[in-house]
Amino acid sequence: MHVPVLLNETLDLLVNNPAGTYIDGTLGRGGHSKEILKRLNPEGRLIGLDRDLEAIKQTKVILEPFGDQAQRLHGNFSEMKELCKQIGVTEVDGVLLDLGVSSPQLDVAERGFSFGKDGPLDMRMDRTQGRSAADWVNEEDEQILADVIFRFGEERDSRRIARAIVQAREGRRIERTLDLAEIVERAKGGRRGPTHPATKTFQALRMAVNAELDSLERGLEAGLSMLRDGGRMAVITFHSLEDRMVKECFKRHCVKRESLQQGGEKLIYDEPAVRLLNKKPLTASKQELMDNPRSRSAKLRVAEREKPV
Repeated sequence: MHVPVLLNETLDLLVNNPAGTYIDGTLGRGGHSKEILKRLNPEGRLIGLDRDLEAIKQTKVILEPFGDQAQRLHGNFSEMKELCKQIGVTEVDGVLLDLGVSSPQLDVAERGFSFGKDGPLDMRMDRTQGRSAADWVNEEDEQILADVIFRFGEERDSRRIARAIVQAREGRRIERTLDLAEIVERAKGGRRGPTHPATKTFQALRMAVNAELDSLERGLEAGLSMLRDGGRMAVITFHSLEDRMVKECFKRHCVKRESLQQGGEKLIYDEPAVRLLNKKPLTASKQELMDNPRSRSAKLRVAEREKPV
């Protein structure tokens, strides 16, 4: 069971038009989508996107009671403009992105996301395309592996881990999650605390395999461009790099006023113009942290499209 994080905080800020059209760019197991639909009247509409075909299949039962109000599309949220255009939707009242990996993905060993379960080293959110994590660790140059683990995992021992991976694959191809987890654990000198030594490495590989930051950059711009005036975009992040990217993107689109030497002022902003609904990201309450430990690193930022005055 996947429990949506920051659920009420997100919906309270996102859904401001009960008759509007909303995009859930990370459909997952339908938790956020279902609650958005509950807040809409019969004229409202929800389009759920997910690159994971399993998520599209498994949300059929959850969203079926809403009939034609709910539509599910297989694809990356970075392509939301093209996907929605195919069904005649070019403007929306809200866009939601809940980033990261869902609990069901972690729980299924065959998906290869978890170092706690033995399975094929895959990690692809869309298993119909792209290179697997096994391809990455067995084929990439040592320097590239080190850079990826350092940048996406913020792992200080990235060079030592990359060297250990390269040495291990000289003997045989690394194909299983537990094989990789053991290699990383040995490289880091064993376990010294409650957090598994392979946590950051697995996170980094997942982000690289799925090109998550590239998708986020394109998805943010696509989502903002689809908003009607007054429409809102809500983004939940679980990683400092993601949060920084969202913060900087929204900041670029916020209207700034620059005084002119000859008098008056000019407006500086990237199209479309937005205003921030929360200058600091919202985080989980103490109660939610107790009920759902996964929410501890979640941050919510919301921007509203506006006409600059």
